[in-house]
Amino acid sequence: MRHRSKEAKQAPRAAAPKVGARGRAGARREAPPDARPIRRILIANRGEIALRVLRACREAGISPAMVYSEADRDTLPVRLADAAFCVGPSQAAASYLDIEAILKAARQAGADAVHPGYGFLAENPEFARAVGAAGLLFIGPPAETLRLVGDKVEARRLMEKRGVPVIPGLLDRAADTAAIAAFARKSGYPIMLKAAAGGGGKGMRVVRSEAHLDSAVRAARSEARSAFGDDGIYAEKFMERVRHVEIQVLADHHGHAVHLGERECSAQRRHQKLVEEAPSFALRPAGRARMGALALEVVGACGYRNAGTIEFLVDESGRPYFMEVNARIQVEHPVTEMVTGVDLVRAQIEIAGGRPLGLRQEELQPRGWAIECRVLAEDPANGFLPSPGRVVVLRLPSGPGIRVDTALQPGEEIPLHYDALIAKLVAWGRDRDEALARLRRAVDEFVIAGPGVRTTLPFHRELLNDPDFVAGRLDIGMVDRLMPRLAPAILDTGPEAEIAAIAAAIRATEEIGRAGRDEPYAGLSPWSAAGRRALMESRQVRRPEA
Repeated sequence: MRHRSKEAKQAPRAAAPKVGARGRAGARREAPPDARPIRRILIANRGEIALRVLRACREAGISPAMVYSEADRDTLPVRLADAAFCVGPSQAAASYLDIEAILKAARQAGADAVHPGYGFLAENPEFARAVGAAGLLFIGPPAETLRLVGDKVEARRLMEKRGVPVIPGLLDRAADTAAIAAFARKSGYPIMLKAAAGGGGKGMRVVRSEAHLDSAVRAARSEARSAFGDDGIYAEKFMERVRHVEIQVLADHHGHAVHLGERECSAQRRHQKLVEEAPSFALRPAGRARMGALALEVVGACGYRNAGTIEFLVDESGRPYFMEVNARIQVEHPVTEMVTGVDLVRAQIEIAGGRPLGLRQEELQPRGWAIECRVLAEDPANGFLPSPGRVVVLRLPSGPGIRVDTALQPGEEIPLHYDALIAKLVAWGRDRDEALARLRRAVDEFVIAGPGVRTTLPFHRELLNDPDFVAGRLDIGMVDRLMPRLAPAILDTGPEAEIAAIAAAIRATEEIGRAGRDEPYAGLSPWSAAGRRALMESRQVRRPEA
């Protein structure tokens, strides 16, 4: 165990909030918890979301404590925390997914609450229940809600009963191949197989003909079992040329709920989002109001509390279909924060502590436009394969309207053990054109280089200039259709920029000690000097304009 601590500061009580608008709360609701001060939060996650929660704690006057695996011992969130506890080796199953180890760390930290971030145990009802049983606040929905919405089939049944439109499909998680085949023949191919107990693209398979059904069912069950410990799957009609649009919600323990508008998440590959924006290019005020009302109906139906996201598919006529509930803070939450001015993580903490929402629905109108690129340690020129390695040079963009959420530091190893997300690059503008212009500029400024390290930045550079993307002609299959067109440009970028950056870093570290006062990098640290030199040299080798 590694433990660094300072005196935990008591969180000062904030000013009383305004009375929030009453949303559609569920018929069955537990009594609101007594408001109690949260003095220390244990952050049960890693990387950029751990740093995001840590910063929210600091701003709220709450002491942040961290758990970490051996692979993350020297990461920025661990260094910035007031206390940090090793919970196991690099493998997530033996560290970030070890409930007993995390609860032990919470006791050692003297924490009042646990924030799970996203991924890992964030949507695990057993974890939420164990946190509560230990006398701690779980910063997320109640365990029973997590159980309900975590079973996609049960959630679909409930939404159908409440009159929320759902994608046509089977409502039986135990359906065998014969039953799925009968559904497919009746509805017509293609169909989509989905894991009943999870999300995030795991266990999902598109089946376009009966000849491929057997193998797809076996593969979907196997992946679902591996990812969620449950091989239950169900089948839906696969809807093509549709948009993926989600609604951010906040709900407290006093019967108040609001939605914070939508996020457009159609730019995705293999069911993994790559670019998100708020608002959606496709929705007008009436459609936005309708989807917001549907989202609040879902909140009421499942007794939802805290921050969450209600996900929909929207067809070409603008009709929405409920997909699922993401019962946690989302990777793409910054775009909503940028257009609403609401700190969603701070809101999570206040709701968990029993505070009523201080937001009125009529106040929550989007201002401007925000777009986020997920920067992944993946090689877009090689099928988006993972690309771990040591970061030698890191230069983060900045300037008007730019936000970068990352915990990455120069000299740090990008491990293979965890999700490939290493940074979120967000741009805000007064309208979509300005947000796009700022985002393109920021992508050009962003430098991440190291031996073997590839990122999705070259992909983003091409996508943000693609005519279909610029025109807002988005749907969930667009990236797959565009890749043949984008691939040559992505391949043309090659490793030259990385090689130049690494060479510059080596030269800078060798020469910095010999630099005189007139040397342009004099007075800078070796990493800063390397970053400056790398930026200049990578620009010189960038692919020329066609």
